[in-house]
Amino acid sequence: MKKLFLLDAFALIYRAHFALSKNPRFTSAGLNTSAIMGFTNTLLEVLKKENPSHMAVVFDTSAPTERHTDFAAYKAHREAMPEDLSTAIPYIVRLIEGFNIPVIFSDGYEADDLIGTLAKKAEKEGFTVYCMTPDKDFGQLVSENIFIYKPARMGNGMEILGVKEILEKWDIDHVEQVIDILGLWGDAVDNIPGIPGIGEKTAKLLIKQYGSIENIIKNSHELKGKLRENVENFAEQGLISKKLATILLDAPVDLDVDALHVDKPNREILEALFAELEFRTLGRRVFGDDFNVAEIKSGSTSGQMDLFGTNNIQNAPSSIEGAESNYTDVPLSFKNINNTAHHYELAETFDKRASLIALLTTQNSFCFDTETTGLDANDCELVGMSFSIKPGEGWYIPLSSDQNECQNTLNEFRSVLENKQIAKIGQNLKYDILVLNWYGIRVQGELFDTMLAHYLIDPDSRHNMDLLAENYLQYTPVSITSLIGQKGKNQGSMRDIDVELVKEYAAEDADITLQLKNTFEPILKTVNAWKLAVEIENPLIYVLADIEREGVKIDQNALVEFSKTLETDLKLLEKTIYEKAGVKFNIASPKQLGEVLFDKLMLDPQAKKTKTGQYQTGEDVLTRLANKSDIVADILDFRQLQKLKSTYVDALPQMINKKTGRIHTSYNQAVAATGRLSSNNPNLQNIPVRTERGKEVRKAFIPRDKDHVLLSADYSQIELRIIAEISKDENMMEAFVQGHDIHTATAAKVYGISLEEVSSTQRRNAKAVNFGIIYGQSAFGLSQNLGIPRKEAGEIIENYFNTYPGIKKYMNDTMNFARENGYVETIMGRRRYLRDINSANQTVRGFAERNAINAPIQGSAADMIKIAMIRIHQDIIDQNLNSKMTMQVHDELVFDVPRSETVIMKKIIEDRMKNAIEMKVPILVEVGEGSNWLEAH
Repeated sequence: MKKLFLLDAFALIYRAHFALSKNPRFTSAGLNTSAIMGFTNTLLEVLKKENPSHMAVVFDTSAPTERHTDFAAYKAHREAMPEDLSTAIPYIVRLIEGFNIPVIFSDGYEADDLIGTLAKKAEKEGFTVYCMTPDKDFGQLVSENIFIYKPARMGNGMEILGVKEILEKWDIDHVEQVIDILGLWGDAVDNIPGIPGIGEKTAKLLIKQYGSIENIIKNSHELKGKLRENVENFAEQGLISKKLATILLDAPVDLDVDALHVDKPNREILEALFAELEFRTLGRRVFGDDFNVAEIKSGSTSGQMDLFGTNNIQNAPSSIEGAESNYTDVPLSFKNINNTAHHYELAETFDKRASLIALLTTQNSFCFDTETTGLDANDCELVGMSFSIKPGEGWYIPLSSDQNECQNTLNEFRSVLENKQIAKIGQNLKYDILVLNWYGIRVQGELFDTMLAHYLIDPDSRHNMDLLAENYLQYTPVSITSLIGQKGKNQGSMRDIDVELVKEYAAEDADITLQLKNTFEPILKTVNAWKLAVEIENPLIYVLADIEREGVKIDQNALVEFSKTLETDLKLLEKTIYEKAGVKFNIASPKQLGEVLFDKLMLDPQAKKTKTGQYQTGEDVLTRLANKSDIVADILDFRQLQKLKSTYVDALPQMINKKTGRIHTSYNQAVAATGRLSSNNPNLQNIPVRTERGKEVRKAFIPRDKDHVLLSADYSQIELRIIAEISKDENMMEAFVQGHDIHTATAAKVYGISLEEVSSTQRRNAKAVNFGIIYGQSAFGLSQNLGIPRKEAGEIIENYFNTYPGIKKYMNDTMNFARENGYVETIMGRRRYLRDINSANQTVRGFAERNAINAPIQGSAADMIKIAMIRIHQDIIDQNLNSKMTMQVHDELVFDVPRSETVIMKKIIEDRMKNAIEMKVPILVEVGEGSNWLEAH
């Protein structure tokens, strides 16, 4: 089958870049690879699933086209290409070259024109053509053999649009009428003006009635009022807009069938490129498990490479927007265990261990690591330990599978591990501390965690040891998979591996971690993060290890009963939905649901379909339809209850540890760039609290027995108090000092009324502004949020800034600081780096600006609760209390407390949380007590 795919390069590249804008991917050298990775995934997906026989990737160039000549304002308002994207273009071109796919472009013509011309020529040659693009303009090209291939997005599958779909989507009789609709409607993205006052809906109605722009103009006397006036006054503009929207079919491009044929990729080019881009996972997916970035980098040679290599493209590559004409590879020589001098000893006898312990006792610090049978610190066994006190040296102590022998050997090391005077160094130390805790060993002493050190240095990057070793030491450690195999059911255990091999692997881990510590320590001081490491992040490790070790008790019976209630509610909802639909169907089936909503109930004549022909029924689609029919609201409720039941109510009992009968979550210190903690297995941060049914889940979290209660301590409006403190706004600070409800106080000042006169609606509006300002909300966003006119929203925001001028000054000052320095800081000095703060692209820059405003606030709140946790934890130890901290969720701490200790614990908690960071704005902490989490909260 002759199947040609023509890829609209920039449409796909932009889409890939912005899809990862909130979680961009960077190499160790700071290259943003989001667009490259996204484009690569798209390309691989198409090659694998669609199996095209022919393909080309078509680019725009920076040269002006006839459209620019005819209409100077054409695309004049387009934002500048994001700098990271511009840098990525040459790599994408090299990637396409590596896949042996032609790159096509021509000065004076847009990619649309080249694709349109090639598509029509290919159709005549018997090809089925797929124009791969999210661009709506391409609907005019569709024919019996030409289709639009819209890639997957936002959880929805890809779509293939043919003549039938285009006619239905645009409500037209001929695909060419897409051009007429665009001519009337215009296109804000390309700055095509259209005719004022005519939007999509009116354009479709007019074309339905008159068939073309020309015919509308000819019969304008039949129109009424302002519509007639606009059509007659802007007729020429409408015709120009139609011409601008017309894709040319006679661009100067030849259909070279042989050149377009899909051939095998050039492995040599792609392997080198994937290594350079540090596409480790993607590389293994394409080339197999033996793909190794470091090995390939070690073999790279310097020198300039023609971006277009053997593809014989005649035009200079620099004419592609954002592309440079050449690229110089940077040679890197990576060390590894085979080419680097080292001395690793096996301490397998009592005498050897005694000598090592004697040596460790004399040290001010040492690095250590544990080897275990699994990744769950609460459910694994120790296999061995390793130590290092000097770069290039290390020891490995194997531990017996006999747990008594293992314990005896560990007890030999108790004196050094529990020695408070000896600092401990490690990578992800919480895991090792927690594992040893299960063997009765309480690690003590100052800590230095290399994972957390790098998190403070570069919070947006990845922090695993192998990556850090490559990036900072140019050293590739022995891979764990080289010993025990890839993840999966066939993966082996460290116990099964020859001890000499394990010795080299484990001692190397301790050695390299020690070298990373020596590298990171001066950097931490340079970036003003040393105090954060010493006073907050490293001490918090002990706190979190104890919380995870303690776990929390779950009332299984309550969850079982709640599950039954939810099942009853789901059945009632199901019955209601069937009655409203007039038919029984599988609500969980997107296919059957789509048929009911769109074929039977006809809720949306323009409903979109997926590749398989079924309707899209994602949450975003249903939310937009909720106001059309209450059956949609019922379906959304049904889905929410199903998720609540499966994700929490039925899942939590399965997570109970068999040894303890409790749930042990895992806290992550090095994930959120703001400094906030996250958790997983289970994710406590996401346990629902806003809905009544969601709150029921909290009822299942209970104290250990009837002699204990749960205490829940929550910061009240902490982020608003922090912004008042940071901004020093007198009005907001005064409202907090006086103890007023901040939202009522804000409403009173914004609306110019007394506190007593504030209505619930006014308070709601003020609350939305108070929290929205922190996240950079615009007048448009506020209007959408509150369902009020944009003008009214704008007036509320203007009055807000007049009321709190200090907030506006804070925002301006923070933005200016960020632009000059490239980062912002919390009260405690935690930095959030903002590489895009000076971007010429408004969208990219806007995202960085919102982070600039928000990061000091969120980050200061994160620092505050971390400091409180450290001090409360120490108070419990110093006062020999039996109370336990069991959970941290956002701005809330939960404790399992003996009834006899409730008074003293409430006093400790409130004092430590209020005074964690010295502030002029009073901090309010609400402490509740109850027989379950919901009751305590």
